[in-house]
Amino acid sequence: MADPRQTSMHADVAVIGGGIIGLGIASEARRLGRSVVVIDPAPAAGATFAAAGMLAPVSELHYQEEDLLELMLESSRLWPSFAASLTRGGEDTGYRTTPTIAVGADAADRRALADLRAVQLAAGLGVEPLSLRDARDREPLLSPQISSAFDIPADHQVDPRKLAACLLSGLGRHTAGDSSWVSGAGDGFAVASTALRLLWDRGRVSGVELTSGAAVHSTETVVANGLGAAGLEGLPDGLSLPVRPVYGDILRLRVPEHLRPLLTSTVRGMVRGVPVYIVPRDDGTVVIGATQREDGLSSSHNAVSAGGVYQLLRDAQALVPAVAELELLEATARARPGTPDNAPLLGRVAGSSGDVDGLVIATGFFRHGVLLTPAAARIVGGLINGSSDPRWAPFRPDRFTATPSTARALTPAHAPSKETA
Repeated sequence: MADPRQTSMHADVAVIGGGIIGLGIASEARRLGRSVVVIDPAPAAGATFAAAGMLAPVSELHYQEEDLLELMLESSRLWPSFAASLTRGGEDTGYRTTPTIAVGADAADRRALADLRAVQLAAGLGVEPLSLRDARDREPLLSPQISSAFDIPADHQVDPRKLAACLLSGLGRHTAGDSSWVSGAGDGFAVASTALRLLWDRGRVSGVELTSGAAVHSTETVVANGLGAAGLEGLPDGLSLPVRPVYGDILRLRVPEHLRPLLTSTVRGMVRGVPVYIVPRDDGTVVIGATQREDGLSSSHNAVSAGGVYQLLRDAQALVPAVAELELLEATARARPGTPDNAPLLGRVAGSSGDVDGLVIATGFFRHGVLLTPAAARIVGGLINGSSDPRWAPFRPDRFTATPSTARALTPAHAPSKETA
């Protein structure tokens, strides 16, 4: 990636943040014929790197989060075409339509899953009970001690690391003579720097100033840098983006040859009231996760919780005892941006006279980031093209702001000029 110090770049769309959401939005903007830059010193190294990649609108339905369901189902519907659009170069996105099985360890877990199924059925979702014999016929290494099982055929999975690599590869698939090529950016799109502040010009956002001192001038700027969004300088006055770090510990393990396949379906379990999931990959590994913590461990180096690792291994073994025989390859922790209502901050922002031009916010996706990538890309693409869908108004990013934001006027303190950038 290019080091853009003391340069000025010009793009139709500047996307701040190279996580899976930012990359998906950048890919959609490119599909719409726009030139794009992605501003991130280490794309796909944050929550995307750790994510298990479950595409689970049914399993992820939580109590009092029903407003999210329509968005999750819409994104799930978009996933097949979204994944297919990324394979032009022959890359594997890691998208798999293998089903999910939900299992409970004891009687209390059985009741909890049955209660959740009632909510899911009331929402029109497909969750069917499996006899324990049928569950173990499908997945022979499930523990004979499990208390219940449910089939969830609509919940799938993707490998976020492969997906991010496909998105980056696609964004780089052009040449210097193309209209999509941005001079001064690595591979015509990548800006290996951190966004410092938004630039303003006559009441509209006109680009981004970087920590390097350079500027990216753009018609549309998309703030998609997760937890960093709230700290970006130059946001509309009064705008509150209440994102908080919610850490998750994730384990990756290799399955020895004599145990392959450990599983063919994703297993989402409840063990003594605590959730755990086991996601099989095609390369003979599995991903185990489900911890959520907002503790005092240092966030500066993505510390892994010893208690979280113990809990994950203990509960995964309760459901699939053979987990004890796997090789532990990696323990990872990353923070996801949570919001007060656990729903994303997605859309334009109100100003003193209508929405602020040139600015779109896309952050706060919490545990749904990978699932919601196609929908977020489609929604932002529509906004860039001048259209909006009223269905997604509940996710406006200014819903926690007491009064409409006031757009800033361009001042030297907010924006270096083109001549001095």
